[in-house]
Amino acid sequence: MKNEIKIRVRDLRKARNITQVQLAKTLCVSKQSVSNWENNNILPSVEMLVRIAKYFSVSTDYLLYLDDRKYVETTNLDKKQIAHFQQLMDDVAKNNI
Repeated sequence: MKNEIKIRVRDLRKARNITQVQLAKTLCVSKQSVSNWENNNILPSVEMLVRIAKYFSVSTDYLLYLDDRKYVETTNLDKKQIAHFQQLMDDVAKNNI
């Protein structure tokens, strides 16, 4: 499990194009904590795992390699906006953009 979290956190952070320092600041932890997670030195606490999942809009199961599904937060969108967003995602997936 330790190695999986390392990979997920690093890959999610890099996909957002943010540094370890930026992620640490967002999660209110030290840069060293993020570095330790990504270097397999320590695991994040359960509370921190939930915070990481919320920040990256993924499930804790995704971080733990128990599920590969990714989610997009649509809580603040109305039905029409969600439909447009779904169409955009379908188009991107169809065209491999």
